[in-house]
Amino acid sequence: MAGPGERQVIGPIAPLFIVASVADAVAFYERLGFALRYAMPGEEPFFAIVGRDSVEIHMKAVGDEVAPLPNPVRHEWVAWDAFVFVADPDALAAEFTGAGIVLHEPISNRDDGLRGFKIRDADGYVLFFGRPE
Repeated sequence: MAGPGERQVIGPIAPLFIVASVADAVAFYERLGFALRYAMPGEEPFFAIVGRDSVEIHMKAVGDEVAPLPNPVRHEWVAWDAFVFVADPDALAAEFTGAGIVLHEPISNRDDGLRGFKIRDADGYVLFFGRPE
C-alpha cells in the first residue's frame, strides 16, 4: 500500500451499460469469449458482470422506461462507448470473424493513430478493440 504523497496504482475500468435484456446482453458477450462473472438475482437477473482477461463490462436492465442510449446515437462525433486495449487487434479480429461475429467496422489504421476495429453489441453499444499504432 502506498503511503501519503506516493503515486497510487489503479486497475482497469469497467463501463456500466444500461441494457434491454441482461440475458441477451450476456449471450452476446459470451460469443466474444467473455464469461459471466456475476449476476443478480439468480433466476432473472437485472444486473450482471461479464469479463474476459482484465476487461469487465457491467450491465443493468432498469425497465422499459429507460432504454439503452449508446454514445454514437447521442452524437455522430462520439465513435464508441468503450475503448478496449488489445496488443494484437488483427489476431482478435480474426478470432471474432472466425467465430462468425460480424465486425461493425473492419480492422484498419485510423486517422487518429489507432489500429483496431469496432463491434456493436445487442443494445447498440460500440466497443473499439485496438491500440495506438
